Amino acid sequence: MSTPTTSPANFIETALSGQWFLSGQTNDTEPLRRFPIHTFPYTIGRKNESSLRLPVGCISKNHAEFYAEGNRIGLRDLGSTNGTFVNGEPLTGAVLLKENDIVQFATIVFRIGSEQVTTDHHTIQEDACDRALAMIQFERLISDGGLHPHFQPIVMLENQERIGYEILGRSRLFGLQSPYEMFQAASQLNLEAQLSEAFRDRGVEIGKQFPADMNLFVNTHPKELDHPELYDSLATLREFAPEQTITLEIHEGASTNMTMMRKLCTVLKDLEIQLAFDDFGVGRARLVELGEVRPDFLKFDMKLTKNINDAPAKRQELVALFANMVNNLGIKTLAEGVETRECHDILVEMGFQLGQGFYYGRPSPISKYINEGTATPMEGDDLG
Repeated sequence: MSTPTTSPANFIETALSGQWFLSGQTNDTEPLRRFPIHTFPYTIGRKNESSLRLPVGCISKNHAEFYAEGNRIGLRDLGSTNGTFVNGEPLTGAVLLKENDIVQFATIVFRIGSEQVTTDHHTIQEDACDRALAMIQFERLISDGGLHPHFQPIVMLENQERIGYEILGRSRLFGLQSPYEMFQAASQLNLEAQLSEAFRDRGVEIGKQFPADMNLFVNTHPKELDHPELYDSLATLREFAPEQTITLEIHEGASTNMTMMRKLCTVLKDLEIQLAFDDFGVGRARLVELGEVRPDFLKFDMKLTKNINDAPAKRQELVALFANMVNNLGIKTLAEGVETRECHDILVEMGFQLGQGFYYGRPSPISKYINEGTATPMEGDDLG
């Protein structure tokens, strides 16, 4: 019996099968996935018979295809309506690809990966490439509804009744899930202020599902402070949600700029927006500034309050002294990082008025809290 032979073309297909893959998401609700490029041509499109079907309106029925050339992999556009891009550049014909190239079909972005690399080298390349991918996806984040804010409860300590929620920026886009990743990408484009504004706008837009008296704590970025654009954005926010209780958080270090603070306080008073100093105890702010420009809330950084029940007695005394001094100024004290009943109990003894942390609820989509109402979780409840 004769031995089967393999044609050169089939050999290439077999050799490359399983070596290359696409890394990314076909939509922003799924986790990062790998899609092996197992045959050639490997087609991208909206049709059912496509090798990788992307059922999105912006994708053409026959959008693009990968092909083999020697031991290389190439990509060609098939006359798509919304384009194929390689490393941000539009593809008009065909091009050979290399490990870690970024390929984009309309708005869907992937990274080209290969199994034939060493682990250390792959990690370095992957990190650099993922940053590039995040940059490409940043426009989707801002303009295409890529922001999916989460909400974390803020409670009165005496009865654990929820009085509000801090709005925290989240995304489902690969490479941009966390605030750190999003602001890293924004810094490359000098768009930190725009991203911060988008967080507020999207958060309040969704947060309006809460009752109007439920206080929505929104954040700022340092680059926004002392710029007229911040005041304009806050005015727009108030017009959008005229009845909603809103509190603006700024880093406590900004309180040392008295000129800026006086102007900001005037704007906030006119807009009926409250003020909170965030991260108290880790920056440059001094108690003397609180006597001149008084926020409505002072959030004690979790480095001071987390696991305070296990802290040395001297540290507990110092934190309690700070809390009582702030209370005497008529400012509501808010402890961050509360994770246990023991921590909660000692903060109550210290005189703190409000609390925030995993013990009361983890940052979650609004559906979690809308569906369960405003009932306070009992000790031992699953807060995941």
